[in-house]
Amino acid sequence: MTHNREAALLAAKPWQDLPQTTASRLCCIERIEETHDVVTFRFEAPGEPVRFSYKPGQFISLQLEIGGETQSRAYTISSSPSRPYSISITVKRVTGGKVSNYLIDSLKPGHIVDVQGPAGGFNLVDIPADRFLFLSAGCGITPMFSMSRWLNDTRVGADIAFIHSAKRVDDLIFEEQLAAMVSRHSGFRLGYFIEQGACPDWRHAPVLPGRLSLTGLDALSPDWRERTLYVCGPEAYMETVEAMVRTAGFDMSRFHKESFAAPAHNGAKIEAEKDIGAGFMLKVGDKLHPLGEQGLLLEGIEALKLPIIAACRSGVCGACKCQVLEGEVERLSDMTLTEEDKANGMVLACSTRALTDISIKL
Repeated sequence: MTHNREAALLAAKPWQDLPQTTASRLCCIERIEETHDVVTFRFEAPGEPVRFSYKPGQFISLQLEIGGETQSRAYTISSSPSRPYSISITVKRVTGGKVSNYLIDSLKPGHIVDVQGPAGGFNLVDIPADRFLFLSAGCGITPMFSMSRWLNDTRVGADIAFIHSAKRVDDLIFEEQLAAMVSRHSGFRLGYFIEQGACPDWRHAPVLPGRLSLTGLDALSPDWRERTLYVCGPEAYMETVEAMVRTAGFDMSRFHKESFAAPAHNGAKIEAEKDIGAGFMLKVGDKLHPLGEQGLLLEGIEALKLPIIAACRSGVCGACKCQVLEGEVERLSDMTLTEEDKANGMVLACSTRALTDISIKL
């Protein structure tokens, strides 16, 4: 690194949380082919250096123009704030995935993207612990990788048990980086479940066949009941893990999961209720629009083609926060709202439905 580059980094401006309606511009500086269908994109601020400030485990939302339409999606930050001069996301190709596939097929070094955030309560600052158990599957490894790197960079002897599940060995994301963590940090223990194919005989990490099970968890982390548990992966995986550890008598106050699935209400996923919102009118300024069957505010806002960012569309990112001026609503998620927000009538448009005619302010 040159002297001028060192001076620029020391003088770099911190990257702060952004207002809900504002996006920052970042430049892709590298793409890393992690597996046959997973790519990591690394970004820097264009121009002068910026120190990115976020909590390990949080996500950012990308706003992209695809086919003449604006698309927003939330992606967990896979880099660590302990290495603050660039920021990375790791994206998996998904069948029919408009944004993920566009990124993998089209985003190259030198391209500029609009980004909002960071955000998200699933992180090690808001959910602290002394001893950690990270359970992940598929691309759910991304927040756990960020958390692990941050802990190993900032806490000598961090006590981490990390167990990841994948279909096949060639689906393993960050395998080499995690192996390096094992070799460098005595408190970092790693294990894998491989559902299909032969299991490698690795010295740095035991590998068990099949899916995560209580017997396997006991084998890979015998003291797991004494740890704080963080889970991320497909919704079915997280539900299975939650039921398994609950049945085993785990203290669920130390169970935490990340999810971008549909928000829950009274313990069940939202299901469309016929005509629940039919006939109710949404008013935004001088514009009116009838709401659909579920009465979700976001549907009416988007039908009016008004500017709103809805990255997660499931009540966890907080990007679609708006204010109810008149009428009654039912909040199906308020994960990112403070008590002051709720007192001021703030709601998340993607997970709030009207119970009467409604007037809102964006």
